[in-house]
Amino acid sequence: MSKKVRHVLGLSGGKDSAALAIYLKQQNKNLNLEYFFCDTGVELPEVYTFLDKLEIYLEKPIKRLGSKKDFFHHLKMHNGMLPSPKQRWCTREMKLKPFEEFVGSDRCISYIGIRADEFRDGYLSLKDNITPKYPFIEDGLIRKDIFNILKSTVGIPEYYKWRSRSGCFFCFFQRKEEWIGLSKHHPEKFAQAIEIEKREGGEGYTWIQGMTLEQLLEHKEKILSNSKIRKQQSTKDARSWQDILIEDGQDDENQACTICSL
Repeated sequence: MSKKVRHVLGLSGGKDSAALAIYLKQQNKNLNLEYFFCDTGVELPEVYTFLDKLEIYLEKPIKRLGSKKDFFHHLKMHNGMLPSPKQRWCTREMKLKPFEEFVGSDRCISYIGIRADEFRDGYLSLKDNITPKYPFIEDGLIRKDIFNILKSTVGIPEYYKWRSRSGCFFCFFQRKEEWIGLSKHHPEKFAQAIEIEKREGGEGYTWIQGMTLEQLLEHKEKILSNSKIRKQQSTKDARSWQDILIEDGQDDENQACTICSL
């Protein structure tokens, strides 16, 4: 007798995957979904809070997957080379491998939260037993729909006040103003990122290409003066941060590690 096909949905702590889980529950499109989250152990605190809220709404557990070793072990194994857009070992070791181990050799349909107004594929496994499925594309849902789903249920993750994506607190895809946002909202995490950069990074290994985090702070005012966030804050706008995000914001996730930011 052949094994039953598994239906899995990976949650990143971001808006799209969360909205997809809610949408499928509301539509009764698949009641046998297995929810999972690949936890690096160094995610933004708001990500964990949001996942707890989502788990309550879904009325099903979100399985926490993870590497058998922590981030700092993998950092050491890569000779202190900080992850970067060209060296995404953190995604490979702490997101992709745990996911593929979770699925194993089972036939599996993986539900992916890419919208109808996006032009990317998301993470595509090389394993032939994993088949991707894109309900938002099939049903024509776009960015505004995703926010409407979240606003009417679990709310929008709090980190979107100052950051454009979910993921690790030291994600190398952060904009400079988002690093400054980290220093404001989570100064202890920012200090830890500086410590990692100093201890492990060294010459040429920095979170931001060509600039250390301490140098970033030296240019803080100039960076913020040119940022969209500062321009929004400096105008007299009675809208909530959620409405500003929905109406004026743009996603900056096309370049990010897709399994992290969906």
